[in-house]
Amino acid sequence: MRFRFCGDLDCPDWVLAEISTLARISSIKLKLICAQVLKEQLGEKIDYEKILKLTLDARLESGDIKATVAVLCFILSSAAKHNVSSDNLSSELQQLGLPKEHAASLCRSYEEKQNALQETLRENSLRLMRLSSLSWRVDQTLSSSVVQQVNEPLVHLNLCVTDTYSSKPVTVTMSAMKLRVLLTEMKQALEIMNALN
Repeated sequence: MRFRFCGDLDCPDWVLAEISTLARISSIKLKLICAQVLKEQLGEKIDYEKILKLTLDARLESGDIKATVAVLCFILSSAAKHNVSSDNLSSELQQLGLPKEHAASLCRSYEEKQNALQETLRENSLRLMRLSSLSWRVDQTLSSSVVQQVNEPLVHLNLCVTDTYSSKPVTVTMSAMKLRVLLTEMKQALEIMNALN
């Protein structure tokens, strides 16, 4: 069976396996756990102590608690990613075996934060590294002990790329022909990006 919250694909086996774990938690406590999971997905700190207290009466082992958080993260973020309405999500979760009241409480939490979650996913997706610095040099070997005449220029690029957390140097060496190809492809990509904007 295909599910919209899974991107019109089959539901992953591990999600199916954890539905029964979700059913062991009361629907009210499941809503409170969903609130904690949504906080984490929106960039706030999750309160694991609170989750432990909420799952205490269900007698879940620590692995089950971690799996519960993981499956809720998957369901909520995947549903937001695929723009699934709370009604459709509730229906699909019930098809997977989650009791109606559990699906309803999970979907109420999802509906409250759906727009914020989609915006957060939009902001955090497709984040590429930034180029923070670039230096280059050209070396031309006229001859060597192996080959009498080389006369091939080599371009050395020293890049410093930065992501959200760190910077790292990247060194690239290429022939003049490869540099021409790279520049041509970069110009084409820039033209495409400008046409889209």
